[in-house]
Amino acid sequence: MRRPDPLPQRPRVEAPVEPVIDPVEVIADEPVAIEDALSDEGELSVPEADAFSDFASVDEIDTAVITPLRRGRGEASGGASEDPIVAASQQAGSTDDGAPDADAEPDGATAVGWRDVWRAARAKRKALRREVRRFTGRARRRRLVWIVSLSALAAVIVGSFVVAYSPLFAVQKITIAGTTSLDPAAVTDALSDQIGTPLALVSDSAIKAALVTFPAVETYTVQARPPHELVVTIVERTPVGVVQTDAGYSLVDAAGVVLSTTPEPPAGYPAFEVAGGLGERTFLSAGMVMLSIPASIRTSVVKVTATTPADVTLTLAPTGTQIIWGNADDSQIKAATLEKAMLARPIDTVSVYDVSSPTAIVMR
Repeated sequence: MRRPDPLPQRPRVEAPVEPVIDPVEVIADEPVAIEDALSDEGELSVPEADAFSDFASVDEIDTAVITPLRRGRGEASGGASEDPIVAASQQAGSTDDGAPDADAEPDGATAVGWRDVWRAARAKRKALRREVRRFTGRARRRRLVWIVSLSALAAVIVGSFVVAYSPLFAVQKITIAGTTSLDPAAVTDALSDQIGTPLALVSDSAIKAALVTFPAVETYTVQARPPHELVVTIVERTPVGVVQTDAGYSLVDAAGVVLSTTPEPPAGYPAFEVAGGLGERTFLSAGMVMLSIPASIRTSVVKVTATTPADVTLTLAPTGTQIIWGNADDSQIKAATLEKAMLARPIDTVSVYDVSSPTAIVMR
């Protein structure tokens, strides 16, 4: 298929460019004398030039913004500006008569004066100072806590050193308390090596080694009373009877500890005749029975016999009345039952009190 020929183009006719005449230049080229221009009424009249015949008044000329269509090569390197070209008679932000336009919007941000800059700088400095004060105050508080803690620790260490090693708190007086049969002077003399020792450095092992030489001492406590006193409180053993040995007559407590040995039996203590030796179960059972009976009855006991831990028997003076105790179990109940039975029937009317069964006492 054949392509149709294009339609003939209508030739373009360029309109002739008419020269633009600047009315200001026309006025400047043809000056008019002021005297000739004054009219009879005293008003200034300007003659009309022929050049103004085809043009309107200058104030009535319409203006428009002209924007370049293409940037030239010279403009890319800092040549002409991209700002639109505005007629000289109408500037941005002004009216036709040159007065500022009150309704015109400011181009860009609001203007900032030097006072605003100064206020902003002062506010920044104040904020910085507040932050510095807050930080330094917190640091000072932390530092103060550390200083106080370290000072307290140092004071404790120094105080402990002074108390431990200073002669200002050395032992100068030893007081013995709680003794009945022991001689306090003898005990004080045994502890004399502690004189001059700081209270904090008094050795418990040294005191124990000194008191172990006294068999009557069962327990003891040591108390330091600053600045110079050392108090030793002693609990003595309670003697319960006399055991005859090859060395003589030994005074013993309920645990079988020999308190003293004499050639003659000590007065006021019953004789123990038990099977086995000291510290055996039979002796321990008899010793517990002697500690359980009331003191009013204990002073009347002259002999304690036992062949086993379950057949402890007590003999009372002066009648020779026997108390069949049995074992050491329920000794407190047996003692209370025995007291009631003796009140009901005195020892001079009874030969045997059998309290081996505390709920069913037998008297004969």
